[in-house]
Amino acid sequence: MSRYDDIRKLAAEARSRIVEISPEEARVRIAQGALVVDVRDEEEIRRNRPLPGALQFSRGRLEFLIGDAVSDRDSPLILYCAGGNRGALAADSLRRLGYSQVYNLRGGLHAWRVEAGQTWIEPLLSEH
Repeated sequence: MSRYDDIRKLAAEARSRIVEISPEEARVRIAQGALVVDVRDEEEIRRNRPLPGALQFSRGRLEFLIGDAVSDRDSPLILYCAGGNRGALAADSLRRLGYSQVYNLRGGLHAWRVEAGQTWIEPLLSEH
């Protein structure tokens, strides 16, 4: 059993309570006004630029800062990380805080870039 098995299990449980969307669907929702939230760490953001216009709240600070940035809990939010697990956990957390339109970008930034045909730079940790 790898050290990431417990995290994968938590992420799978979170996925059962949230809505995940494809990069294609995310693009449509962004065009319709959804806010994008990058939950990666600062070092990851330095290595791999965020999506244009994304709010940047690392996973460890999200719950403490999101209310000041997004006070309307009915605002559509698309969360993402490098590969989808932290995004799922973050989306589940915001759902529990009362945000009603929270989506996780399935596959994270990696899936977004692969769909767009862009080169992927490996994240700091390979199990995000």
